[in-house]
Amino acid sequence: MTKTNKRKASTSVSRNRPEKKAKRNRRQEQDADNDNDESLNLHRLGPAPASTSSLVQRLPSTRTSDAIQSMKTVWVNKQRVLIFSSRGISYLARHVMKNLRSLMAHAKSEPKAELRKNFSVLNEIAELRNCNKVMFFDMKKKRDLYLWIAAVPDGPTVKFLVENLHTMEGLKLTGNCLRGSRPLLSFDKKFDEEPHWKLIKELFTQVFGTPKSHPKSQPFIDHVLTFTIIDNKIWLRNYQIVEENGSLAEIGPRFVLNLHCIFEKSFSGMLIYENPTYVAPNLKRHIAKAEASEKYRQRVQQKLSYEQKKPKESFPYDKTDEIFQTPAPPSENDDDDDDDDDSE
Repeated sequence: MTKTNKRKASTSVSRNRPEKKAKRNRRQEQDADNDNDESLNLHRLGPAPASTSSLVQRLPSTRTSDAIQSMKTVWVNKQRVLIFSSRGISYLARHVMKNLRSLMAHAKSEPKAELRKNFSVLNEIAELRNCNKVMFFDMKKKRDLYLWIAAVPDGPTVKFLVENLHTMEGLKLTGNCLRGSRPLLSFDKKFDEEPHWKLIKELFTQVFGTPKSHPKSQPFIDHVLTFTIIDNKIWLRNYQIVEENGSLAEIGPRFVLNLHCIFEKSFSGMLIYENPTYVAPNLKRHIAKAEASEKYRQRVQQKLSYEQKKPKESFPYDKTDEIFQTPAPPSENDDDDDDDDDSE
């Protein structure tokens, strides 16, 4: 670059510097004016200063019932239910378990556990999953399904025998509910009569009731879970609220819980209650086989008694009586018949 070009560039730079300073000063003055402008301070909340304009409004101390509430609420009741099963359960029990997970927004899943008799491992699994309630499905002999409901880690634990299983898909029902909606829990009056039913009612309330403002739940209620005690068993049904007048339509799943026993702690502890009317499935099958064999035994005994009472001869018979038997004399009608034959 020549000397003349260097001089021209230096002179142009020296001329642009005052222009940049002037622009910067004008920008600073404009920002100051904007800060002093009261009409731009509409985002301020709380008590307004005396110099503010009439556009600034204070927050009302009270609100009407028609006002729209904010969706941001606090999740206080942090109930989490772990629903899983042991290995070897039937397809029907597996589908019922999946239906319960879909209905309960606060439920968590876990792979199948292989257990024999040590159920205390379930407490460790629940702690790892950060759950304080457990619903564990256990099947014996590939035909008897048991349901364990426990409060971790202090207890209690309730053991049920599950009967008459029906899933949402198996039943041809017209009802339907949205995923994540909160249910209404309806309990029979018999739950308030005896202490063990009161304990089960409180446990069911904590397990099946979706906590308010749960992140995965919806802010509305569209189905009802009913618990009814019939024949000393708990009948669970799920209904959809179809209309505002209270008409219902059954959704499913549906099953019957036969109470077996209650333990003091979580999957351990002392036995505090045992159902006196409970009959084990093995004993039921043994009684059914005994009744069937009793019918066969009675039939065999009747046959033997008949053979013993049966006489050897139906009536007394003497062969010598044949000697005194003579042919009957011919009658007159017989002679007439012979004459007719000859004439022909």
